[in-house]
Amino acid sequence: MREDEHGEALEICWRPSRAIVEQSNLGRFIARQGLRSFEELLRWSVADVGRFWDAVVRDLGLEWYEPYTKVLDLSRGTPWATWWIGGRFNYVHNALDRHAAGLNRDKVALIWEGEDGRTARLTYGELAEETGRCANALRALGLKKGDRVGLYLPMIPEVVVAQLAIGKLGAVYTPIFSGFGPDAVAARLQDCEARLLITCDGIERRGKLVATKEVADRAVALSPSVERVLVVNRLRRDVWWHELVAPQPAGADTERTAPEDPYMIIYTSGTTGRPKGVVHVQGGFPIKGLQDMAHCFDVKPSDTVFWFTDMGWMMGPWVIGGSLMLGATVFLYDGTPDFPDPGRIWEMVERHRLTILGIAPTAIRALMRAGDDWVTLRDLSSLRVLGSSGEPWNPDAWRWFQGVVGGGRCPVVNYSGGTEVSGGIVASTVITPQKPTSFAGPVPGMDADVVDEGGSPVRGTVGDLVVRQPWPGMARGFWRERERYLEAYWSRLPGTWVHGDWALVDADGFWYIHGRSDDTIKIAGKRLGPAEVESAAVTHPAVAEAAAIGVPHEIKGQALVVFCTLKPGHRESDALRGAVADAVVAGLGKSLKPERVLFVGEVPKTRSGKVMRRLIRAVHLGQEPGDLSALENTAALDAIRAAR
Repeated sequence: MREDEHGEALEICWRPSRAIVEQSNLGRFIARQGLRSFEELLRWSVADVGRFWDAVVRDLGLEWYEPYTKVLDLSRGTPWATWWIGGRFNYVHNALDRHAAGLNRDKVALIWEGEDGRTARLTYGELAEETGRCANALRALGLKKGDRVGLYLPMIPEVVVAQLAIGKLGAVYTPIFSGFGPDAVAARLQDCEARLLITCDGIERRGKLVATKEVADRAVALSPSVERVLVVNRLRRDVWWHELVAPQPAGADTERTAPEDPYMIIYTSGTTGRPKGVVHVQGGFPIKGLQDMAHCFDVKPSDTVFWFTDMGWMMGPWVIGGSLMLGATVFLYDGTPDFPDPGRIWEMVERHRLTILGIAPTAIRALMRAGDDWVTLRDLSSLRVLGSSGEPWNPDAWRWFQGVVGGGRCPVVNYSGGTEVSGGIVASTVITPQKPTSFAGPVPGMDADVVDEGGSPVRGTVGDLVVRQPWPGMARGFWRERERYLEAYWSRLPGTWVHGDWALVDADGFWYIHGRSDDTIKIAGKRLGPAEVESAAVTHPAVAEAAAIGVPHEIKGQALVVFCTLKPGHRESDALRGAVADAVVAGLGKSLKPERVLFVGEVPKTRSGKVMRRLIRAVHLGQEPGDLSALENTAALDAIRAAR
């Protein structure tokens, strides 16, 4: 039996009623397949993954321009599995066209609220017209199938319109976190060779102007492939979007793309090198995300779904595409969760009658500190499902979310996977019992396991989270980096996806995630690699070398600590610490500001010159560093201890 940080046993604290099970999407799917339980479904879903996924797309009513003749092709090996052979499929038809042309035309598809209190609503019909105008405007700019477009936008209605319009053309979009600085934006535009960047003239955060367009201009100056910049009139200063888009006709043909045609390149950071451009296809990410939303979160056409996220992280495209494909209403909020006060999110739940709320544990830990009154003063009776992703929970915060926010009646659908996965590897569901912080197990269709170093299954102890068989949402490699993709996920255990998370299955069969097994840093759910931080730090003229690590943080999950060596002639000072931190902010954005900047004479390295961040983190936290056999300069560890 697992225990929390107080030594108390983690007991089952929520069970679904019979009515919930019978009325749920997943319960009905299980019954239609002639199965008797969730456990039987999991076994069936991996016994023949092709048959399972064929049943999923049929059950969810996806429409195809041309039907597929074969579900799965493994002729190039598991890492390069392809799906829906012979079919023609565009997710925009399923997310928008079919709804706008049918009974959902006058149903609200999108609700938006800005931090300044402004709101907007679009029906499926209105969203289709706006998307058509945008698609025609992009065609007028010369955009065509396969061209890459950067989306550097906050969560405003135009980000939905632009995402769908790009998909309509069969072009490929790259979502970029709206809080990134110019270097981070430029790195993504350069790598995918974007022809167009769509941004806005600025946004407001906590009542202050964030000059998004200025950041975009600096990024574009570093990105020679970008030919045009399309600017949304968010602050009523620039009018380029409206001048170009508004006069266009509302009708636009949707490209009849193949399921394996790329539709998105989304960047995620690893432990070394530049960000990885994860390639996703029309018949991949949208279908995987759709299934997860339907089967784990029980999203239905009657729901209004809000996930507190940004377009630059995978949950942004995930919640927009999946909600619309299911005929639900998606809610977007362009702002911070506690402005002008800690009751903002709970006010929005009450005002818009939100039914499904997803949020990272980081945000809940911060809101929890403000006290229960901000929550209990609001009518949250519309909520029926709570969701979480981004990082592991601690039991107290989970209980607060489920008990205070959900009133003890809402399940918490804990959800963990990643950008390269298109959603979840493990998840809770609305039809399975829950312990605090746990997962029910693998998402149906994911042949997941927890294994030791040799690949053998382990239970009751921490091991590597792996997936043994392919799924439609699996990344189709990294953009123009075939070997890097194979090295990242397929090199340790041949034919097996090694995800890079530590996981555990307890004696009762509940699953838990224990964080990353590599050096990846996660700050408030935002995943980045040390190399991006280090590259920003060394832009300061005094810094010779930098090493970045993530350390535990009560609110953010992790905080950023940067160790720097200085060039000759420079001496450490508080002013210099602040200047180096400012250099990181200038490159990556304010949300990724280092918690501490420390100076050392040298950083620990292997004999081949690789920085040993694992050792830096262990020594800085006062932990046992473990194996030092690969360390070249053992004296560097003393410098880390001294800096601490």
